[in-house]
Amino acid sequence: MRIAIPERKAGAHTALLLLLAINLFNYIDRYVLAAVEPSIRKAFFAADDANAMAMTGSLAPAFLATYMVAAPALGWLADRFSRWLVVGVCVILWSLATAAGGLAGTFSVLFLTRIFVGIGEGGYGPAAPTILADYFPVERRGRIMAIFCAAIPVGSALGYVLGGLIDARLGWRWAFYAVAIPGLILGLFCFFQSDPRVRSSVRGEQQRARREDYLTLLRTRSFVFNCAAQTAMTFALGGLAFWMPAYLIFREQPAAVAVPAFGGITVVAGLASTLLGGFVADRLQKRIPGSYFLVSGAGMIFAFPLFIATIYTPFPLTWGCLFLAVFFVFLNTGPSNAALANVVAPNVRTTAFALNILIIHLFGDAFSPPLLGFIAGRSSMNVAFFVVSFAALTSGIIWLLGMKYLARDTAASDSAALVETETAGATRITPAV
Repeated sequence: MRIAIPERKAGAHTALLLLLAINLFNYIDRYVLAAVEPSIRKAFFAADDANAMAMTGSLAPAFLATYMVAAPALGWLADRFSRWLVVGVCVILWSLATAAGGLAGTFSVLFLTRIFVGIGEGGYGPAAPTILADYFPVERRGRIMAIFCAAIPVGSALGYVLGGLIDARLGWRWAFYAVAIPGLILGLFCFFQSDPRVRSSVRGEQQRARREDYLTLLRTRSFVFNCAAQTAMTFALGGLAFWMPAYLIFREQPAAVAVPAFGGITVVAGLASTLLGGFVADRLQKRIPGSYFLVSGAGMIFAFPLFIATIYTPFPLTWGCLFLAVFFVFLNTGPSNAALANVVAPNVRTTAFALNILIIHLFGDAFSPPLLGFIAGRSSMNVAFFVVSFAALTSGIIWLLGMKYLARDTAASDSAALVETETAGATRITPAV
């Protein structure tokens, strides 16, 4: 018999608000660097230095590489110790590293600070959505993850805006100081939160994962399909974000107008789509068990012809196609992350998110910008845009193919969680069969 589980645990809304605020500054911090890059280049390199752009361009890979590598290690720690402790320490670490970037006297020191920013975000990235999954039941995770991920388009745009405004008035160093202060405060709040996971009544410890629990991740088909689809999506989105300014210039649009316009499209379309995708997927779940993958896959498939239309449609009609394409791309943000949380056992969720981060970035946006640049340099930006379009289509097909496994894997994970609830007084949890 299924045991009734409360809709949410005490402190759930507080946790959501705190993690949403942290996620907002997470993305502000990432994109403020891009906003002040020209000033950083002027500060550390001569105007005629041919390697200047390549050097400042290395700051982003320095972050991404350490972010990917740190996520699995810190995710493992978060599965074994208090996730709030890991989040708090990591948020404070990346905030201090960001502030240290403003103090950097040499480019090498600035490069080092971005490495520590990546380490800090590598601990936060997998732990934060896992905490939300611990607080909220399966039926509500789509909308909860959507609310949490709404910080992505908003924070990214604010990073550009705030970075540019502060740089123009106070200098690029103050942009780093300004975004670091809220992070330090929010990180301290994490230490006052209670871990929502079940504790052993004998030892008072969180239930520890076993080796078999980790191996189960690779045997969970919907987890594998989700990672593969998100990788193709990240490839497309990462390449799109990096090369869109160059593509708009290629289409003879003035950069001073086109780039801010695309930023506005990302905020409006991305925010609306992220929220809508999570709520729609939750509403459809009772009728369509694989609704999280359905919404994610359908969004990417609808985006495919709109990306193609963007190539052939003249301006200003192109803006409409681009708006709709971005809208459908972001539909998957809430549902795909909710599905990731739903199909793995509670005691290995952080590791699952960490492994997902490693895979989708290593095989996605870590190499899509240089690959698309290589293609564009030897053909044209339109050909590179075709590659982005087909990557979006591929991700949509993979999500739809994984639909048939999602309900079964979610039920198996839910059963494991129920067994954990029933046996909370035992020193070891017996996985559900």
